Amino acid sequence: MAGAGTLLAAGAFAVRPGHTAEEAPLSNAISPSEALDRLKQGHARYAAGEFNERDYLAGRAARAAGQYPVVAVLACADSRVPPEIIFDKGPGEVFVVRDAGNVVSTYGLASIEYAIVVLKVPLLLVLGHSNCGAVAAALQSALERSKLPGHLPELVEAIQPAVDAAHGKHPGDLLAATIDENVRLGMSNLKTRSDVIGDAIKSGKVGIAGGVYDLATSKVNFL
Repeated sequence: MAGAGTLLAAGAFAVRPGHTAEEAPLSNAISPSEALDRLKQGHARYAAGEFNERDYLAGRAARAAGQYPVVAVLACADSRVPPEIIFDKGPGEVFVVRDAGNVVSTYGLASIEYAIVVLKVPLLLVLGHSNCGAVAAALQSALERSKLPGHLPELVEAIQPAVDAAHGKHPGDLLAATIDENVRLGMSNLKTRSDVIGDAIKSGKVGIAGGVYDLATSKVNFL
């Protein structure tokens, strides 16, 4: 019985046929559209429970020599939203910048500029998620005209334009609409607040996309 239980437990997390081990790429010289396709393919595996099998200890020497991520992700700091897992990627494949509410901060801009200039990532992704606490706090603060402690008002202020944009559309679900608008706000801020990022996008060398991860369904809706 104990042996059978062990086999059943292992089977619950078994890798499906056809999905073999992957190592971090030694080059990320691909088009933005190909990078997005790879993300979507990885996410499809994740959503279906068909993860690639990986030996996370393998390839350490190559990774120590350099990194070639195929995407830079600006994501929320929420512990339930790990970009590498959501897109079924291993070490060295995803350059991640995380702040509550996936807001664009000065250090976040610098980090993404580094990813573009030094690491040559071909794609940027702003990733929000359903039931985002930071966005909900900004929305509540706006509705109740309340003030939060510490540095939280700065976070609320960063999200406020998304609250205003969502309000103007009179949606049935104001929180969900604000989360969508906050992703669009992040994309706009990346393009307009940094010449390095904006020029790379205008030239076509780097693509930009946005998405919202649904905590309940484990699926990303690309905007």
